[in-house]
Amino acid sequence: MIDLRSDTVTRPTPAMREAMARAEVGDDVYGDDPTVKELEARTAELLGKEEAVFVPTGSMSNQIAIRTLTEPGDLALLSGAAHIVLNEGGAGAAIGGVSMRPLSGADGTFGPDAVVEALGRSHPFNPPTLPSPPTLLCLENTHNAGGGTVWPLDRLRDVCAVGRAHGLSVHLDGARLWHASAASGVPERQYAEAFDTVNVCFSKGLGAPVGSALAGSRATIARARRFRQQFGGGMRQAGVVAAAALHALEHHRAELRRDVVNARRLAEGLAAVPGVRLDLARVQSNIVRFEVDVDAGAFATSCHERGVHMLPNGAHGVRAVLHRDVANEDVSAALGVMASALAALRVSMDPAGAERGS
Repeated sequence: MIDLRSDTVTRPTPAMREAMARAEVGDDVYGDDPTVKELEARTAELLGKEEAVFVPTGSMSNQIAIRTLTEPGDLALLSGAAHIVLNEGGAGAAIGGVSMRPLSGADGTFGPDAVVEALGRSHPFNPPTLPSPPTLLCLENTHNAGGGTVWPLDRLRDVCAVGRAHGLSVHLDGARLWHASAASGVPERQYAEAFDTVNVCFSKGLGAPVGSALAGSRATIARARRFRQQFGGGMRQAGVVAAAALHALEHHRAELRRDVVNARRLAEGLAAVPGVRLDLARVQSNIVRFEVDVDAGAFATSCHERGVHMLPNGAHGVRAVLHRDVANEDVSAALGVMASALAALRVSMDPAGAERGS
């Protein structure tokens, strides 16, 4: 099976398993795990921040950031298709008590004007206690639902600057920041510089079995540790999994460019398949989102039966994610499967039209 559902499906390498087996451990809740400490220090260094805290998941990392930078009843501004909005179970409202105002942007990015417009204009005739106070601006890089969009550095900086000018804290969901850097050549710390907090994931793309980290200033991360414990993220001998993340940081980051190249190969091949709609300009990292002119669920099922696993999104949308467990030759094989599955479904829908090549 060629598994393109996500870059979270990777398996630990033998070298990673060996690093896990050899890890020095202690009780991380007491601050006694040397491997966790090493991972946190290395992550903070890579992101240009004072400290980082190791957490089980990226969703927890994002939600800790929201709780750290806001108070219940506050308002956060972010893309309406952000992972925080679509894929974290409503945790911002349920756990942080935060309202969310979506900002428009077809690929998950937006400009300074969108932030200003969303904040509205105050006037002394309007009581200031009526609206939720806006306190947080969130960006996602790469942007999953946008198709793996990589934020242009200048636009990212401009958006953060206007947020700060209006008194907002700024958080980066950089779960796939490693791939943003691999695709653009911009170091992670340059992307991270403008933010109060940055979430990065070790199990997306880098290939670790579990774990994310939240980085920021010393004072911010001290507060974040409180909420990690409150949310149930305190871990004991976590050095075993931290060792996998540390191994991934040191040995797998340099290989991420291959995922970007393979995603482009897959996208270019799909663009030539009858019945596929795909914007090549939107394929910027390791995620390929496309549409088929048949039912997406039926297409995904047919591909799975032929040996390629993908996720349908809505009536016609499909997502394929390239990762370190997908060999170069798997890309060509996956393209063949997709083309044959789509052709068969189109024939079943309209035998005469398919024969005419419509």
